[in-house]
Amino acid sequence: MQDQKLGLIEKIGFGAGDMAVNVVMSSMMLIITFFYTDVFGLRPADVALLLISVRMLDAVADPVMGLVTDRIETRWGRYRPYLLVMAVPFGVSVFLTFTTPDLDYNLKLAWAYATYTLVMLVFTAVTIPYISLIGVLTSDPKERLSANGYRLFFAKVAAFLVTIAVPVLAEAWGGGHLARGYQLAMGLMGLLATLMFLFCFFTTTERVRHHVDRKPLKEQFGLLLRNDQWLLLCAVCVIGTVGYVVRGSVAAYYAKYYLGGDARMLSAFLATGVVAAILAMVASTWITKRYCKIALFRWSQLAVGVLSLAMYFLVGPGDVAAAFIFYFLICFIVDLHAPVFWSAIVEAVDYGHARSGKRVAGLSMGGISFFQKAGMGIAGAIVGWLLAWFQYVPDQPQSAHALHGIALMLTIIPGVFHALMGAVMFWYRITDGYYQQIKQQIIHEVPAA
Repeated sequence: MQDQKLGLIEKIGFGAGDMAVNVVMSSMMLIITFFYTDVFGLRPADVALLLISVRMLDAVADPVMGLVTDRIETRWGRYRPYLLVMAVPFGVSVFLTFTTPDLDYNLKLAWAYATYTLVMLVFTAVTIPYISLIGVLTSDPKERLSANGYRLFFAKVAAFLVTIAVPVLAEAWGGGHLARGYQLAMGLMGLLATLMFLFCFFTTTERVRHHVDRKPLKEQFGLLLRNDQWLLLCAVCVIGTVGYVVRGSVAAYYAKYYLGGDARMLSAFLATGVVAAILAMVASTWITKRYCKIALFRWSQLAVGVLSLAMYFLVGPGDVAAAFIFYFLICFIVDLHAPVFWSAIVEAVDYGHARSGKRVAGLSMGGISFFQKAGMGIAGAIVGWLLAWFQYVPDQPQSAHALHGIALMLTIIPGVFHALMGAVMFWYRITDGYYQQIKQQIIHEVPAA
C-alpha cells in the first residue's frame, strides 16, 4: 500500500459528493421538523413518531448497504458506481418529500411516511458508498484529513444554501402558498444534488484496493465487536448526533418565536450557524497541522457545553444580537471536530485490520451510519415530544412555558450531549504516531499482538 497525493480537482469532486449528501442531511437536521409542523401541518407528537420510526428503519438498512458494497466491485471501483446510478432517484425523492398533497390529515400523514421512508432509503444507498470512498482514494492520513476538510466545507456550503435560500425562496416562489414554495425550493436543491453526485463520480478515482474477505456476517460482527476504538466512535456518533440535531432542529423555532423574527430572520439565524461551521472546517484543518487533532476534538466539545449553558442564562426572548453571537460561537466550536471524526473512522477500520489481520470495511461504515441515523431518530423524537410537552402551537404566539422549552432545546439540552461526547473521546487512543505503526502492520499483513 503506497501513499497517494490527491489533486485539487479530485478533492473538490470528493467534496461535491458531500455537498449532494447534505442537501438532504441539512434538511433533515435543520428544517424538516419545522416543515412538518408549520408548513405540512402535522402535530408535533405525530412528527416525533414519524422521525424516530422511519430513521430507525433506515438505520437498519445502513449495515445491509455496507455488506453490499463489500461484495460487489466493478471496473469503476467498489463505491463510485452508486454515485452514478442513484443520482437521479436521490433528487426525485427530495422533491417528493417536500411535496404537500391536498388530502385529509390521515392521508397526508401516510404520504409523509411514504416519502420520508423513500428519501431516507435512497439516501442510504448513495451515502454508505460515499463515506466509504475516502478509504480508497488514498492511504495517506494527511491527504485523507485534507480531503475530508474539502468534503466538510462543501457540506456546509450545501447547508448554507438550504438554510439561507430555502426559507426565502419558499416565501417568494409560494405566492402566498408556502407549501408550494417549499416544494419548488427543495426541488431545486434536489436537482443540485443530482448534478453534484455526477460531478463526484467523474472526478474521483479509487486507487487503493483492499482485499475484502467473503466473511460470514456473524464473523464480521464479531470482528467489529472486538474493535474497541470503532465501538467508541459509534458511541460518540450517537451522542454527538443527538446534540447536533436537537439544536439544529429547534433553531428555526428559536428564531421565529423566541427572537420574534420573520422568514428572513429565520433564514439569517440558520445561515449564521452554517457560516460558523464553514469557518470551523477551515480552522480545523489549520489547527490540526499544529496541534493534536484528538485533543482538539475533546476540548472543543467540552467548551460547547460551557457556551450552551452561558447562552441559556444570558440570552432572553428578543435578545437578537446576543443570540446571534452565541449561536455563531457555539456552531463554530461544535464543528471543529468534524474533519477529525470522519478521518478517525477510517483509522479505526485500519486499526481493526491491523489487530486481527482481517478487514471489515463496508459493515464498519454502514455501522457508523446506522448509529448516526439512530442519533437522528432519537433527536427527532426528543424535539417532537418536547414541543408537545411544552405545549407548542404551530404558527401562533407561544406561551412563556413553550418559549422556555425552545430555549432549553437550543442550549442546555444539546450542550450536555456535546460535553459528554468530548468526555468519551478521552478513551480514544489512535494518534498519528500510532496510526503509522498500524499502516506498517497492514502493509506487511502482520496481525498486532
